[in-house]
Amino acid sequence: MFIGFDYGSANCAVGMMQGAEVRLLPLSSDSDYLPSTLYAMDRELIAEAVFHGLPAGLKAEYAGKRAAQLSRARMVRHELDLGADEQAVFVGEAAVQAYLELPDEGFYVRSPKSFLGATGLRPEQIALFEDIVTLMMQHIKTLAEARLAEAGEMAGAISHAVIGRPVNFQGIGGEESNRQAEAILRVAASRAGFSEVAFLFEPLAAGMDYEASLAEDKTVLVVDVGGGTTDCSLVKMGPGHRHKADRSADFLGHSGQRIGGNDLDIALAMQAFMPRLGLGSQTRSGKPMPSKPFWNAVAVNDISAQREFAALSSRKLIQALLEEAQTPECLSLLLKVQREQLGYQLVRSAERAKIDLSDAASAASSLGYLDSELRVEVSRGQFEAAIETSLARVEALMHQALAQADGQVPEVIYVTGGTAKSPAIYARIAAIFPKTPVVVGDHFGSVTAGLTLWAQKLFAAAPVNPAANLAASRATSEAY
Repeated sequence: MFIGFDYGSANCAVGMMQGAEVRLLPLSSDSDYLPSTLYAMDRELIAEAVFHGLPAGLKAEYAGKRAAQLSRARMVRHELDLGADEQAVFVGEAAVQAYLELPDEGFYVRSPKSFLGATGLRPEQIALFEDIVTLMMQHIKTLAEARLAEAGEMAGAISHAVIGRPVNFQGIGGEESNRQAEAILRVAASRAGFSEVAFLFEPLAAGMDYEASLAEDKTVLVVDVGGGTTDCSLVKMGPGHRHKADRSADFLGHSGQRIGGNDLDIALAMQAFMPRLGLGSQTRSGKPMPSKPFWNAVAVNDISAQREFAALSSRKLIQALLEEAQTPECLSLLLKVQREQLGYQLVRSAERAKIDLSDAASAASSLGYLDSELRVEVSRGQFEAAIETSLARVEALMHQALAQADGQVPEVIYVTGGTAKSPAIYARIAAIFPKTPVVVGDHFGSVTAGLTLWAQKLFAAAPVNPAANLAASRATSEAY
């Protein structure tokens, strides 16, 4: 059985074919989407949870590779007084709730996909991300199979998947970063129990969903602004193209960079919240406060920044700044963020404000976890100012994709991705080519639908030549 699997930076989703239509499988009681988050009472417990979810044939090999972690996990369970079967690792909304209850006592990762392909990762860090992604995929695969079984539609385990990937996982590192990230996803998928996986660029997947609605051929610029990355593709689409197994000749230009909703949330947190914590203030001698500790506090998609902010040296620096500050009451809040590891909560509050600003000119953010009376009013203008640099990078990516297409111009701009729901982002994209029609797709479901349609093309029952189909898929995804 096959699925389309959107392992997203902000949310994950799974699609399957129901007749000729794509259906998203519910991954929670009230949503088809699962937040891309993980919380463990201790980091060592992640490997233990992965081990328990492995297919039987992979357990021995994995136990050999993770012997030290599995041994430490047993010690941690004893230290935390956890029973052998007591849940200690959580995924999705359960992870968010666990983090909010115990922010400084566990290990929390939001948007692990944003870290994949990062330069300078040590072997043990790559192993950790393999485990994090594996555990999330195990959880999602199990959920999807349970939903199908409940509906009486299960015809065996889910074994095949097309997984979405950005054009570039990171802004630096090039193809080496992309290979590292895709290798992590491939290892995780195998350990989660998938026997065969293929990858497809996310903007191409989003475009395939739109293509199914076209009655005539068009040259379409797909702009996919997601939680962690923005990808752009100029694609020939329509009834004359959509039945091809190899679409590489139809993709005229491609660009992508790690810039997305997470970056906008971080920028807004920095602009709107950090001045209340002392950013922009001065010491008693008149010197400006250094901005780096404030940035490190909210840079939740930067491993180095998070490691630096959590270090004892950062705490000592903030304590020293507090003693010299003209407004020590503000710096004391930054110290609380460091001590209790509340950076994710600040960014989560900024994300809520961003969403509220989609429908309102201003939004009130309560930061009661820092101070019971602290509320910050955030305006849409403030949000637009905070994300100006990010929007300029999105515009540059659109031009970059077109520059590869030998002067061809789009007849339609198709915008998708959860982050593109913001009016500020839509307005910027629409203004670049004011005479070109802009079509807004399903902000969250387009990629999943396209991945599912491509999975049907590759894995549908008794294809003429599965190996050739997979080779065509790789050619399509690797064309750029």
